[in-house]
Amino acid sequence: MKKYNNTTYAILGILTTDCRSGYAIKQLIDQSLNHFWKISYGQIYPTLKIIVEDGLATVETSSHESKPNRNEYYLTYKGQETLKNWLEKPIEQIPIERNEILLKLFFGSSQSDESTVLQLTYYKQKLEARYQTYLSIEQAISINKDNDKDARYWLFTLDYGKRITKAAIEWCASTLEQL
Repeated sequence: MKKYNNTTYAILGILTTDCRSGYAIKQLIDQSLNHFWKISYGQIYPTLKIIVEDGLATVETSSHESKPNRNEYYLTYKGQETLKNWLEKPIEQIPIERNEILLKLFFGSSQSDESTVLQLTYYKQKLEARYQTYLSIEQAISINKDNDKDARYWLFTLDYGKRITKAAIEWCASTLEQL
């Protein structure tokens, strides 16, 4: 069986939702996945082309009055099985975080404590804003959770993001106290 990259599996997963067009896929990514998995338009369309070429999805062109034609993608049985097989495999590695604030802090002896405090304060503010965004997303998902089979799983991933963000905020507060 051919091995695909995680972006391909992410798009296969998105096609299990009501997202059918490249635009709708990007909208879902920007509203939910973007907090932990980034995919650009430049990745979406080439990946959709591969998915169709490999028989994992079909594409249908729909036309609407006063709108340009739109390609809509539908998973095939092969696409569903490919996604299922990937979902059931254990993860290959724990993700490695690339974090600019940690990189700067690692070399903090080369800058003033005031600059470090400013950096950490700004980072903490950004994290607090992110946490508020997560709360808003959680509220929106919770409203429809009984009507959406995916909502439960979306809330699981959101809970992870909230916990990680809260821990990072607490780390910032502790580090700032020590400085």
